[in-house]
Amino acid sequence: MGGVIRVLKFTSIFHSLYGVVLGSPTLLQTWLEKRFPGEHYELAPASSDASFRRYFRVAVRGTTQIVMDAPPDKEDCRPFIHVAGLMQAAGLHVPRVLASDLDHGFLLLTDLGNVTYLTALQGGKPHELFLNAIDALVTWQLATRANVLPPYDEALLRRELDLFPDWYIAKHLKLALSTEQRQRLESVFSLVLKNNLAQPTVYVHRDYMPRNLMVTTPNPGILDFQDAVIGPISYDVASLFRDAFISWEEEQILDWIIRYWERARKASLPVPTDFSDFYRDVEYMGLQRHLKVAGIFARINYRDGKPHYLSDIPRFIGYIRHTCERYGELRPLLKLLDELEGAEAKVGYTF
Repeated sequence: MGGVIRVLKFTSIFHSLYGVVLGSPTLLQTWLEKRFPGEHYELAPASSDASFRRYFRVAVRGTTQIVMDAPPDKEDCRPFIHVAGLMQAAGLHVPRVLASDLDHGFLLLTDLGNVTYLTALQGGKPHELFLNAIDALVTWQLATRANVLPPYDEALLRRELDLFPDWYIAKHLKLALSTEQRQRLESVFSLVLKNNLAQPTVYVHRDYMPRNLMVTTPNPGILDFQDAVIGPISYDVASLFRDAFISWEEEQILDWIIRYWERARKASLPVPTDFSDFYRDVEYMGLQRHLKVAGIFARINYRDGKPHYLSDIPRFIGYIRHTCERYGELRPLLKLLDELEGAEAKVGYTF
């Protein structure tokens, strides 16, 4: 007798939550029935992210597990499995892969619960959570070995920066840069890349932020690590404290970054001996990330039909402005933002 599945209005739920069913529910059910032959289980949406991956929670045998559905024509599960192994070997708390079907893009994973750092932080008392996240980050960076993960090289950093003019400016703002404006933007890109590429390199999660950290025992649980690379040591620090979905006062961010820097130095990680040099690296790395994410959030809307990310773009424009105001050599980008906002307002009020 086959497994028994209870999914209330399965197809309509998935359409209402995600707009479209990615992967066939029939294939997914068939695969799960092979995992739990003859057993009763319940399947429900767990979460979604900015990629084409979808996650479902399976209740079975008095416990829960997570199914990742990653359409193989759009996503590759192998990096997830590879990085999960690296993180487990380092002693970090990540989902274990219980079963896989790479042909259909299915993974069955252990469940780290449903309380994200983002949820917990909105309830207050962030200090202990961030200290745990800092310790886990230092552990991850200490595990670095050469030629194990792809390099976060100039070509990749450049492609990410280009998302800003291509998707935020051209597609979202519907503006064309003049030759002089493009030259100014390029001058800032060159400065950012020069700083990024001069930094010591370690393992980089690439999206180490509260939405991808879970409140667990041991803490934190770490998710969404499949895009990990070897790259600038300040990248995950910038991701953690200049987040896409929650912001902190500058004094608090400074305190946490100092605590990371102190722990990193004690662990003999290759951070600069002068904190002001490291903080500058964090800010330049954060600028690269913020420009990239503004472009990504625009792309997610116009290419992937997920408009809710647009509301978080102003947070990143604020981060970009804050950094450019601090460093004179970045002022050309600040001037460009002023010009773009003026042009956007003029277009917006034309009837």
